[in-house]
Amino acid sequence: MISEDIWLTRLFGDQMKTFGDYIKFSQKLKTVVGPLVVDRLTTGQSVGLDFQANTKTGRAWFRSVFGQAGAAHVLHGVNTPDEACLSRIAKRNAERPEGSHHLTEEDFVCVSSFFQAPEEAEGFSVKNHAAGAR
Repeated sequence: MISEDIWLTRLFGDQMKTFGDYIKFSQKLKTVVGPLVVDRLTTGQSVGLDFQANTKTGRAWFRSVFGQAGAAHVLHGVNTPDEACLSRIAKRNAERPEGSHHLTEEDFVCVSSFFQAPEEAEGFSVKNHAAGAR
C-alpha cells in the first residue's frame, strides 16, 4: 500500500501550505511513484494506491500506471453522505494519524466540488462499497 498523504507529508510536509502546494507536490510525487508501481506490477506484485481518484485527471494517472504494466486493476469507490464524511474528518482532526492535515468543513466542500464520478467510457473495473465500509 502506498499512501499519497503519508509520502507527501514525509517528503514535502514543511513546504505544503496551500491546496496549490498539494497539487504541485502530488504531481512531483507521481513522477517517482508511477515508475516504482509499474516495476512492482510487472513482477506480478499487487499494489494498493491510496491517491486521489475523484477526478478524470486523477484516474488517468492510474490508467497510465496499470496500462504501462499491462496489469489488472480495481477502482474502489465509496458513496458516503456528506454528514458521515464530516464526522470522519472531525475524528481524524482529533486523532491526527500520519499523513493527515487539519481540514475544515470549507476544505471538504472545496475538495468535494471537484468530484467527477467514473464514467463507463473510462474503462475502469469499479467496485463500489457501502457507505459504512472502511
